[in-house]
Amino acid sequence: MNAIRSSSRCSGRSSAPEMPASRLAAGWVQELRTQAEVSPVLDEVCEAMAALQFPERDVFAVRLSLEEALVNALKHGNGGDPAKKVAFRYLVVREGMAAEIEDQGRGFDPDQVADPLAEENLERTSGRGLFLMRAYMSWVRYNERGNRVSLGKFASVR
Repeated sequence: MNAIRSSSRCSGRSSAPEMPASRLAAGWVQELRTQAEVSPVLDEVCEAMAALQFPERDVFAVRLSLEEALVNALKHGNGGDPAKKVAFRYLVVREGMAAEIEDQGRGFDPDQVADPLAEENLERTSGRGLFLMRAYMSWVRYNERGNRVSLGKFASVR
């Protein structure tokens, strides 16, 4: 069976599911180079979820999480360099969705990112993206290098 699986280091709440490609609603491989390209990609994913009647709260959660991951990859991973690309892949099926975002940067250790709920970080204007992704998605995983994130969302009860 064809499927998408996430990769190595886990930073989510549960193990990654296997998403059967036989019930594919939409899948797209896209290369992004600028933040201006993010919104159309997000629209495509959300439209695929809406076509399968995902609850609005799931569509919101996925859109926010993917936006954070894509902008982080472009801004921090690739350093805003439009000569570098971010690869984006996704799959939407009735049971949920999975996505993978990979930049061409050096990578990072997500376990070393400051806790945005720590007292000293409460008034910072940035640093909440990973926290939001982990809160809204069913699972979030990074490869060993830290330049690829795989994330997924199980569909809520409809």
